[in-house]
Amino acid sequence: MAKHDTLSASLEDYLEAIFHIIAEKQAVRGKDIAKRLNVNNSSVTGALRVLAEKGFINYAPYDVITLTTEGTRLAEDIARKHEALRDFFVNVLYIDESEAEDVACKMEHALSRIILDRLIRFMEFVETCPRSGENWVKEFRNHCEKIPDDTVPYENCEICISRCLDDMKKKKEHLDDESQETFLGKLMPGQKGKILKIKGRGGIVSRMAEIGVSPGSIIEVESVPPAGDSIDIKVKGYHLTLRNDEASKITVYVFT
Repeated sequence: MAKHDTLSASLEDYLEAIFHIIAEKQAVRGKDIAKRLNVNNSSVTGALRVLAEKGFINYAPYDVITLTTEGTRLAEDIARKHEALRDFFVNVLYIDESEAEDVACKMEHALSRIILDRLIRFMEFVETCPRSGENWVKEFRNHCEKIPDDTVPYENCEICISRCLDDMKKKKEHLDDESQETFLGKLMPGQKGKILKIKGRGGIVSRMAEIGVSPGSIIEVESVPPAGDSIDIKVKGYHLTLRNDEASKITVYVFT
């Protein structure tokens, strides 16, 4: 068991690097970490010893490095913070991806759990609420690019409100349309939906409950692997892979 969760920003970076390398290559060695973080081997060795002493990794010189259960939990949490910040900067604030990545790396260490969850909920709200949605975010981008900071485009408000009311009316007409309900496995990459029901006991139900996913959570299909026997999803900032039989147990309301 880990001695405590408190790590410096630098050690969190090492833990996150190990987490991502394991996802990419399965096996992790010191040289892989040095290359990813652009640091020298002696710095890596020192960091690995500290992480091992704290119970976050299994480490021995010249052997592969693995995460402990506690190390995996903390690394996933750090990665989730990073991805949530980066997605917010890129998809909501329209910040350049390179800059968004750099700033997310610096801010992730100070982000509390409650702020992380609230940030993810905000992004879900912006993307799905009839009063906002993708068009609303695009208009914000146009505002940033075309409107000087010291002016407000009041002349566009009437048009915007009219369009918003039309969109809300159209979306309201779909609320009772049963055709909008389907199984998660039926969604295509890029499609999003709201979870209505998770069937069964144990398995997928327990897995989702562990990360706080329940009816009402917003879920997105990111990709479908070539084999076609699973789907990659994003929910509450987590990136998961579900088997087709697991996806068939989740009923969603599809956002159009």
